[in-house]
Amino acid sequence: MFKKILIANRGEIALRVIRTARELGIKTVVVYSQADEKSLPVLLADESVCVGPAPSNASYLNIPNILSAALMTGAEAIHPGYGFMAENPDFAEMCREHGIVFIGPTPESMRALGSKAGGRDIAAQSNVPTVPGTGVLDSVEDALFAAKNIGYPVLLKASAGGGGRGQKVVRTQDELRSAFGQAQEEARLYFGDPAIIMEKFLEEFRHVEVQVMGDGQGHVIHIGERDCSIQRRNQKLIEEAPSTLPDTLRQEILSAGVRLAQHVNYAGAGTLEFIVDTDGNFYFMEMNTRIQVEHCVSEMISGLDFVKLQLEIAAGYGLAIQQDDVKLRGHAIECRINAEDPDKDFRPAAGKLENVHFPGGAGTRVDSHAYSGYTIPPHYDSLIGKLIVHHDTRDLAIARMKRALQETVIDGPKTTVPLYVKIMDNPFYKRGAVLTNFLKTRMEM
Repeated sequence: MFKKILIANRGEIALRVIRTARELGIKTVVVYSQADEKSLPVLLADESVCVGPAPSNASYLNIPNILSAALMTGAEAIHPGYGFMAENPDFAEMCREHGIVFIGPTPESMRALGSKAGGRDIAAQSNVPTVPGTGVLDSVEDALFAAKNIGYPVLLKASAGGGGRGQKVVRTQDELRSAFGQAQEEARLYFGDPAIIMEKFLEEFRHVEVQVMGDGQGHVIHIGERDCSIQRRNQKLIEEAPSTLPDTLRQEILSAGVRLAQHVNYAGAGTLEFIVDTDGNFYFMEMNTRIQVEHCVSEMISGLDFVKLQLEIAAGYGLAIQQDDVKLRGHAIECRINAEDPDKDFRPAAGKLENVHFPGGAGTRVDSHAYSGYTIPPHYDSLIGKLIVHHDTRDLAIARMKRALQETVIDGPKTTVPLYVKIMDNPFYKRGAVLTNFLKTRMEM
């Protein structure tokens, strides 16, 4: 096993990796920007290295500085967390060239799956259904021709995108003419790649994803699926595992996820995202070649430590568990606690946390880097932390989540906690009638 690893990330995921590494006797180095000097991961890591000023492109995306920090501190491997460098094949390749293990899939797998266009091709080769759509579109004329064949409404998506960024719903030809160039520019700004694909836009659907682990030698297992349908601006707010889909459909989706990951000899933790329409048809969307924010709910129902599995695979131990070893028990729910104002279209609300008290009790977990007196910097994601609960049934998990939310105290910026309390009381949510348009159609905001 590694003696020392560098964590190329910040916030709760950096802290999450530190905790597992410490339990395994692994020393940790955390890189940080000047804005994160007083963050909890920096305070708790064995070593910390400042890699630049607050803007992420000068710090957390600064490849030379991150690699220099790893070499300077003698780190044998780099854990990228999620976001930032986690799905950058060039970074993974540079790690390899410098004799540093990248804790994640190979650059080749990331390149194959990293674009939505490439993912659609691999899904077709794996006999996994995809939403009617296209590869990369070269011009607005190509987009107009494709939309005529697919049928409006359509969805323009950044091929290199993720996290709900770079997506535009288009309902008419005129909208498409103006939206295509805007989508290309947005994709270029967010991801450095203007490539755009098109898919049929489904008005109502569930967002369901499959968690997989692979050893890079064709051995791939799933660790259940998660329902991530409650979203705002195509970005997730609440996740739960397992989903409330019929068992036959669940098994079909799980098998499809494993099949696709096996096709590329996937190594490490990965998530395959699917949409499920109201008729029970499912379609592959994309694969996230990293650990997910919502991995915690799958850990809660499986009893597995995903970061530990990542480290073991990266260190060459392979994947010791078989599919039959994965036992899923009960139900888990995660609420992302964001510094945002739901009453003002989820406007970010950075600032000082005057007083913070997180809940406890049976089956309750909090992953957060926040503490009383901590100032949320305005430069990054608004995530304060994640509240996760586990219980024997979904109904009991909902009751436990409501209790835990009511115990949560965060004085300072507005947060999403009050919204989640309302959702736990919502009759549609309680009976599992959850689609991605839930906040618009099932909630009074």
